[in-house]
This record gives sequence, structure tokens and C-alpha cells, in this order.
Amino acid sequence: MWRELWTLAARAARGSRRLCTGQSSRAPAFGSGATIFALSSGQGRCGIAVIRTSGPASSHALRSLTAPRDLPPARSASLRLLSDPHTGEPLDRALVLWFPGPQSFTGEDCVEFHVHGGPAVVSGVLQALGSVPGLRPAEAGEFTRRAFAHGKLSLTEVEGLADLIHAETEAQRRQALRQLDGELGQLCRSWAETLTKALAHVEAYIDFGEDDNLEDGVLEQGGPTWGSKVEMAGILSFQRPSSPTPLCLLSPSTADSEVQGLVVALDAHLRDARRGQRLRSGAHVVVTGPPNAGKSSLVNLLSQKPVSIVSPEPGTTRDVLEIPVDLAGFPALLSDTAGLREGVGPVEQEGVRRARERLGQADLILAVLDASDLTSPSSCNFLDTVVALLGAQSQRLLLVLNKSDLLPPEGLGPSLDLPPHLLLSCLTREGLDGLLEALKKELAAVCGDPSTGPPLLTRTRHRHHLQGCLDALGHYNQTRDLALAAEALRVARRHLSHLTGGGGTEEVLDIIFRDFCVGK
Repeated sequence: MWRELWTLAARAARGSRRLCTGQSSRAPAFGSGATIFALSSGQGRCGIAVIRTSGPASSHALRSLTAPRDLPPARSASLRLLSDPHTGEPLDRALVLWFPGPQSFTGEDCVEFHVHGGPAVVSGVLQALGSVPGLRPAEAGEFTRRAFAHGKLSLTEVEGLADLIHAETEAQRRQALRQLDGELGQLCRSWAETLTKALAHVEAYIDFGEDDNLEDGVLEQGGPTWGSKVEMAGILSFQRPSSPTPLCLLSPSTADSEVQGLVVALDAHLRDARRGQRLRSGAHVVVTGPPNAGKSSLVNLLSQKPVSIVSPEPGTTRDVLEIPVDLAGFPALLSDTAGLREGVGPVEQEGVRRARERLGQADLILAVLDASDLTSPSSCNFLDTVVALLGAQSQRLLLVLNKSDLLPPEGLGPSLDLPPHLLLSCLTREGLDGLLEALKKELAAVCGDPSTGPPLLTRTRHRHHLQGCLDALGHYNQTRDLALAAEALRVARRHLSHLTGGGGTEEVLDIIFRDFCVGK
């Protein structure tokens, strides 16, 4: 239905342009000065729907649809009657808001129509806007792209906005808000300033090395330096062939010391084990154990829906069942796997093989045993092989002893020598809070804690540019030529600029803004 409404609005806009200009009906390209409009609220019947415009004809569109015709006070809600601009037929009584540029989301003149959310009302308003000369339906993400083009958002902030719209867990929301607030962009800009200062000093020697008019403090002593680059106490130095004493190019508080500090910071961010990307896409949590330990019951409990078949018959789960879940506020892909035993038949053997394969791919493993059957051969074998082996490999693992409701009053008993574990009853839910708290701690280590610490790298693009910057600084440290050192600093600074959106190619921008819905 909503696709049909949008088609009608697009046809109305095309028809209006043909009547007014006699030109092609092709929609203007981005940046051509066209005014765009779109339904910005969610699709479907709702109490209130928000339709907005952006562009130079926004004020004309507002005057065309409302009575009285004068513009309302800026950034104040006003109740207006909306009417068809050609027939005068009433469409709805709505709240309208006028945002004159540049003090708006996109930096352009913007209008918001808060109308009743029925399909007929929305359709009527969209068609009315499409009939106003100079207006056309917006492309996906075009409002945000205009905000980026007018300097309202950096590229990392745009990505944070997209992540906030798609956030499904508390941790994802916190991380997206931090990125939308500009923390990653501000960090990159501070790094770029460090490189700019270092580059300015290096180029000062290249361009004005023998000029006595250099400001005090740019050079510590002497004039230009020629010859080889040497390192002295972390200071970038050059030595004249005829001079027995190295002449410092930069003071310790600027050039090399700050560049080396930047190298350390970049390396630390790149060694984050891709926590930010896991936080954005979800950590892989695999549930494993021998047959009939209650793995499927645990998956159903954590996902809060009957994902897996639960049966007392061993070998019920034969394939890997995966479901995205919210675990203690963190996104996770939860995998239910076949019970680990010598498979009965080729189908179960393949299920066991796939289960073992998933263990090697897991970010976190939930190893489940029957608390009332810990002395059985299957439980002992699982503890001695799987749990012990994964522990030796330093893989993150939580040992969960299920069916605690079947234990005697005295509990497990002192004779059992078990690694650290959690008691749980999937039937009574006793011990669930403790398990969720342990999951929160482990997933915070895997995905990073979005509430504290430095900004996380949530996309492959971020890592690519930081690695490129680090590689360029590696060339800077190795070169003995002033011109090559300056070029290495320029390349490093260019990578940081691309990360925040400066000089980005159209192809990269298209991919990023494609993730937005129409109206955002």
C-alpha cells in the first residue's frame, strides 16, 4: 500500500514539472537545488505521521498547502488546515513546523507536517506536495546526505545515525549515540591536527630552511639541515655533513614525539579484536554439550521463544539452529547445536561435525551439562575433552550446569572436582539472573563496553583508513628524505580525512547513505 502511495506522489511530482517547465520528467540529481519531500515516520497506520520537506521551495510548499498562507514562527508548532493547492479540498488538520536554514537538520529550509497517520491522509498530503512546482520525492537517505553536504554531520556521525536507527539492543544504542555525538570524528580530527602540525614543521624546513625570517620556536637552532635523518631521544633530527652536532628539526613536544604517540594510539585502536564490529553485527554465541543436557531448552529460554524442539529423545537437534537475540543488552547470534557424541547414522554425524565446526567460530561458548548426571560417561568425556581443550585454548566459555531443580537438597556434593560453573534450571528459571550477569560481563569483553573507554571502530571502513594512516606513519619513520617524510605525513592525514568524510568518493558515500530509509 505504502509503495503505491509513494508511486502516486512521484507521478504527481513528475506531472507538475512537465506542466511548469516542459522538460524531462527525470528527477533532479542530488545537489541540483531541488526541494525533496518524504514520509519520515514509520509506514503503516499510526496516530501521527510525519512528512517533511527540505530545499529552497519548502516555504512555498508550506504556503501552498496551509491557510493562513503566512509562515508560522520558526521552530514552533502551529495548527493549520492543509488543503489541496489546486482544488482547495481540505486534506487534514495538522501541526506544521517551519525550520529556516541553516538552523535545520539538513542545513536547508525544512518543513514538517504532523498529520493523522491514516493511509488516505498520508496519500493526499504526498500527492499535494508532489503537485507543487519544484518538489520531488526524496531518494533513500537523501535528507541525511544533504545534512552531510552542508556540514551538519560528519561521515562518522552519519554512520552513527544509521546505527541508531537500526539499533536493537541497549549496547548498540549507546554505541550509536556516542558515534552520533561525534566522539570518533573528534578523535580523528585531533589526530589530523597532530599530523598537520608535524607536516607544517617539516615543510618549513623544505621551503624556508635557509630563510632567517622563520618565527622563533619553529627551529630550535641553526638553519636548514641536509643529509640523513637520525633519531635522538625521540626527536626528529637532521645533521649537516659538515656539522659534528645534530641540529633538532622539531622540539620534543611537537613533531616526532607526538607522531610516535599517534602511532601508539592508532595501534591500540586497531588491536581491539574488532569489538566495535561485533557490537554492530552481533557476537557469535554457541550452545554445546552432550545430548539431553538441556541445550535447546536454554536456547528457548534466552531467546524467549520456542526456537528449538525439546524432547527427552537424544539427538533431537541435528542441524545448527541460529537466532539473533538480545543477551543482557548485547546483540548476539545464538546457535543451538547437535549433542556431541558419536553420531548414530550419517545425518546425526553431519550434525555433530557442524557443531564442532561452530565451536571454532564462536566468540563465546555456553557449555551445558546435566547437573543431575555429572558422573555419566558422556558428561565426564565432555568435561575432559571439550571443556578442558577449549579452556587450554583460552576460548571464552561459560560452563552451565542445567536441571539444578533435580539436585538433592545438599547440592552437587563435595566429591566433584569441577571448573568454575553456573547452576541453572531452565524449568524454574532459577539461576537465570546469574547467567545473564555472567553473559553481560563476557559480551562486554567481546564487544566492548559502549559506556566507557575510547570510541569503538564499528565498520571495516574505519579499520581500513586507520591502518592506512598507520602504514604511512611507518614509512615516515623509515625514510631519510625530508620530501618523502612530508609526503608520508600527507598520506596519513588524507586517510584520517577520508574516515570523517573529507574527500570521500561518491561510490563510498552511495553505499553508506543507501542504508537509510526514504525520509531519512
